[in-house]
Amino acid sequence: MRLMAVVAPLLMLTYGLLRWVDGMDGDRGNGPAWDVGHTAFFVAMVLFAFLAVQMRRLVIARRPALGRAAKAAASIAAAAAVFGVACFLWVITGDLFDAFRERAPLPDPLETAGPAFFGLGIVTLLALLAAARRLPWWSPALFLAGFLAIPVDLDLLPFAAAAILIAFAPLARLGGTRPPESQPEPSRAARR
Repeated sequence: MRLMAVVAPLLMLTYGLLRWVDGMDGDRGNGPAWDVGHTAFFVAMVLFAFLAVQMRRLVIARRPALGRAAKAAASIAAAAAVFGVACFLWVITGDLFDAFRERAPLPDPLETAGPAFFGLGIVTLLALLAAARRLPWWSPALFLAGFLAIPVDLDLLPFAAAAILIAFAPLARLGGTRPPESQPEPSRAARR
């Protein structure tokens, strides 16, 4: 998880910067910057889906006393984030391959709902981890600020990616730790 929490926002930053480079000639699309940028974004979104699943596990495993409602919220948030990622991947694939977009365009309602589900899912998981005192309060707030910058103007993608990278920095520090509840019982010999 530690690596994914850093690499996913960095790949998103790569996409944002290459989007700028691609648009320097006044035309976006059908060039190496477009292709490499969208490929980086595709991989970033796959990593965000894996992160959502890992964050859900942290919420559920870390604090068994957190309550059923929080655990259910974590499961719903992870599912929403993964659904949103699937919508992003569909659109990115269409951006990379015109034939795919023409044959299987993402329905307009999903093109709007997908990103919203992704953002709400991730911010909810971050908020649950903040409520469990595993992350600072500003982590979900900064993710939300970065994520909300994207629909304002796609040229803000580098800013959004940088904000998300900073928001995930505390999550990256959690990546190598195992929750106490999931650690194996010590052997009888070790307890003596």
